Amino acid sequence: MTPKPPANSETGTFGLGPNLDTEIGRVVVDSGLATRPEIDYCREQQNQASDPNQRSLTDLLVEHGFITANQAKRVRRSLEERRSSQIPGYVLLGKIGKGAMATVYKARQVSLDRIVAVKVLPKKSSDSVDFVERFYKEGRAAAKLSHNNIVQAIDVGSTPDGFHYFVMEYVEGRTLYDIMQPPPVGEGRNFSEAEALDIGIQMAEALAHSHRKGLIHRDVKPKNIILTSHNVAKLTDLGLAREVDDKQAAESEAGKAYGTPYYISPEQIRGDVDIDFRADIYSLGATLYHLITGRPPFDGESPSAVMHKHLREPLTPPDHINVALSSGISEIIEVTMSKNRDERYQSTEDFLEDLQLVRAGHGTKHARRAVDLDSFQKLEHHAQTVDIDPGASHGVPSVWQNPTVITMLAVAGVSVVLNLILLAFALSR
Repeated sequence: MTPKPPANSETGTFGLGPNLDTEIGRVVVDSGLATRPEIDYCREQQNQASDPNQRSLTDLLVEHGFITANQAKRVRRSLEERRSSQIPGYVLLGKIGKGAMATVYKARQVSLDRIVAVKVLPKKSSDSVDFVERFYKEGRAAAKLSHNNIVQAIDVGSTPDGFHYFVMEYVEGRTLYDIMQPPPVGEGRNFSEAEALDIGIQMAEALAHSHRKGLIHRDVKPKNIILTSHNVAKLTDLGLAREVDDKQAAESEAGKAYGTPYYISPEQIRGDVDIDFRADIYSLGATLYHLITGRPPFDGESPSAVMHKHLREPLTPPDHINVALSSGISEIIEVTMSKNRDERYQSTEDFLEDLQLVRAGHGTKHARRAVDLDSFQKLEHHAQTVDIDPGASHGVPSVWQNPTVITMLAVAGVSVVLNLILLAFALSR
């Protein structure tokens, strides 16, 4: 059962607990932003209000010019991080990263004396039932999976102050996205074909495991793949993961595009109800495309422009951009990124086998079959669209009806006759 956000019984706009103003006052004074008399003055103003809970101490401090609005934000952020670090059973050692949805910390699990990663939902998001539900849904999805190439879930819970957290395996490494960023953030490099195939094989194995468990990731991309110093790739962030047979969730998301524009499948863009494993195959193909060419498959001035290209624009084969690539990896990516999912790999295992074959220096097995089948279907479709009457003599154009052919035959016939006449004349002499 998903824990619900705590009732709004806290004072102030930050909503961190009944003693919020006391803590804010202490931080402001300790930081030298305001004096104790100024704090007391604002507290007195607060007590004189008809409803003290409606006027936070920080609001009053800003209103009277004792601190600036930006200083108030920094105080709130500092206090939030201090409160979020108080997770029972874990000692937070430092911040690893921060995204729009959550902040991730490196931590030590006291009971087992091991290093873990703790994702903490911001307080503003903790007040949203939808955000909290998605957060716990990620934990439940990750808990169903146990694979060397998937970041392992360990625990989920909430603090007495209402912070929700998700504890997972700590991975020492960098995301593919970070590695591709220009210095000093990243290395600013593309991946070789061999490196990309090794990563692709590991991710295909991870996805095959997930798909067998009935889960689709729906957000495979370079930011969600961590590469360790030993070149082990780990798939992370199951925030958009969904069970294939979760009809209720599928219907509630109908018509909405869930995913990342650069790597999202056409069916996700359309908001189709029956999204399946082939959406992940498309996204992994788009990720591999980016790794070996240095750019995403489609680009545009806006997310909607990029997604429109996923739907309508033909894919430039990766070996047309990076001519050093083998035809094998290009075939694989072209099949994975077919706009019609029926023309993609029909199992993640087939996709994996082709990656392994090309990595071993062989040709593809399933991609070639998919291309040949696609060509046959297009030829069949073309034949069905041509107006041909098999029973009519004029239904199929005949070579004997071609004027050029008739002229050539006539000239040849005249030439033969003349040669025969000349031959007969020579013999008679």
